[in-house]
Amino acid sequence: MTDAPNTATPARRVLRGRPYSIGEFARKYRLDDKEAKRLYDKFGPSATELDLLMAAKRRPPGLPTNLDA
Repeated sequence: MTDAPNTATPARRVLRGRPYSIGEFARKYRLDDKEAKRLYDKFGPSATELDLLMAAKRRPPGLPTNLDA
């Protein structure tokens, strides 16, 4: 056996779905900037994972403000 130095790198998360911006995530779930950034930093930019997180917290997205969409 060789004594290799500990060169462990942090695990990279797989991005599932399209990425959210922090502003888009905050608007969708009516979060203040501080809470949106905290969740974004903790769980990453994946729209799928953040939507699942908010569903588990029973926080439905706000109604769309653009009725043409």
